[in-house]
Amino acid sequence: MTLYTLSPDDVAPLLEGLAIVGTGGGGSPSWGKAILEHDFAMGRIPSIIPLDEIDDDATVVSGGIMGSVKVLEAMGIEGVMEHWEERFELLEVTRVMEGILGRPIDHVVPFEVGGLNTPVILSLGARMGIPIIDGDALGRSAPETQMTSFIGHRISLTPMPLVDYEGNVVVVQESVEPTYPDELGRWVVTRGGGMGANNHYPMSGHEAKGAVVPDTISGALRLGRVVLRARQEGEDPVAAASEVLGGVLLFKGIVERLEEEEKMGFYFTVAHLKAVGPDDGRAARLVIKNETMLLSVENAMMAIFPDSICMLEPGTGRGVMSVEVTEGTPLALVGVRCHKRLREALESEIGALAFSAARYGYPDLEYQPIETLVEGFS
Repeated sequence: MTLYTLSPDDVAPLLEGLAIVGTGGGGSPSWGKAILEHDFAMGRIPSIIPLDEIDDDATVVSGGIMGSVKVLEAMGIEGVMEHWEERFELLEVTRVMEGILGRPIDHVVPFEVGGLNTPVILSLGARMGIPIIDGDALGRSAPETQMTSFIGHRISLTPMPLVDYEGNVVVVQESVEPTYPDELGRWVVTRGGGMGANNHYPMSGHEAKGAVVPDTISGALRLGRVVLRARQEGEDPVAAASEVLGGVLLFKGIVERLEEEEKMGFYFTVAHLKAVGPDDGRAARLVIKNETMLLSVENAMMAIFPDSICMLEPGTGRGVMSVEVTEGTPLALVGVRCHKRLREALESEIGALAFSAARYGYPDLEYQPIETLVEGFS
């Protein structure tokens, strides 16, 4: 078995990469840094295992924390770390899942790659003493629990237990609509202290091998190392990131105007940008639902979720969080083709419903691959 054991030296490049592939969401890297550094200080060391090396009969689950960023910020990093030493809801809910399944869990796999939501799964694995699968369900971050490669490969989202901050335990045993567990989970958490955790997508190792997007944690670590090196050596970090990602620079400009709204636990934004540089004056429209969902330039569609639109700071290549985007923010937008397992998921009826553009306000929009929208994308 080939395990990669993370070290304190990996924290900075890993978070650098996770912030980029998180497409504006996935949680703040500052929180991810605090989680990882706290675990190392407590002697908890996470390790990752390649997807193809897990046993076919292994029991695999996913999960994550749920709740309001405002609640986390109000508690503060030190307060949350102290609370999690007393009650780590994500560990509690994972033990609930073990009880439901009637067997121990061998591996956890992140729901998404992002600056907070990947480190919290690494922490879970370290606390349980089990390896985390080097992969996730998206290769990016996404706003809703059903938006995964898993669901389109016939992995059931349910049963999905939830544990909130106050200690309430709710189990969604089955759901008719794939969006129901996520909606109910947010309702439960908002009425149970504003923070909690869920566990979901129980699967076998064999099923995981056909549904997980592989190598995304190690990929984020590699990406972060390249960007940091380019920054230190005076090279173009955006170009370096784009090359590692196999992406293309779609737009570079400044945010001129924002339309913003926070509702149902999501951060909705439409950012209107004006280009700078060779394309000076061109206009772009970026739709964000926690993460980037849709980009058009001069009214021509350029990228549609689940293909990625990575928001980078032009001078540094740093991944920009959605909540950081304000009027005057400079952005370099890099488009990246999603993994083939997401494309396969979209072909299923449940996958098409789960990823529907109606979830971010465009019910009549149909997904088109980025390589068909962007001339010269290979």
